[in-house]
Amino acid sequence: MTEASTSAENRELIAFTVAGQEFCVDVQTVREIRSYTAATAIPHAPPYVIGVVNLRGMVLPIVDLGDRLGFGRTAPNARSAIIVADIGGDLVGLLVDSMSSIMTVRQDQLQPAPDVASSLAQSFVGAVLAIDDRMISLLSVQGVLPAKLDVAA
Repeated sequence: MTEASTSAENRELIAFTVAGQEFCVDVQTVREIRSYTAATAIPHAPPYVIGVVNLRGMVLPIVDLGDRLGFGRTAPNARSAIIVADIGGDLVGLLVDSMSSIMTVRQDQLQPAPDVASSLAQSFVGAVLAIDDRMISLLSVQGVLPAKLDVAA
């Protein structure tokens, strides 16, 4: 097996916690990681959109990932972070409790989400990764938002 084919089978993931659970996203979807800053509320936004922040002159909507995943609202603290992700060509900030690590995993370490999960849960979780005594869910960032998030509505 060549080095090129081996690296093609590896994925780099960024791990973080939300409501005491570990999740990760593909590093290719992440543009940057920022410390938490308070967001300006947007009237009539979906409940999981806590508002917008100024990202170098661009309006960045912030999604409370805990609320969106059904764990309830996140209470931001000093360890909270905003993961700026590219979701379908749009930049969106994902509020998480804390950052864990950057890891490289083999594609064969990722297992499909269990069939017992609801279709809504399966739209968020693309795969599950078992490392040592940890279970980490790989989020499908496309499932985090509806087809088109309209923060101006």
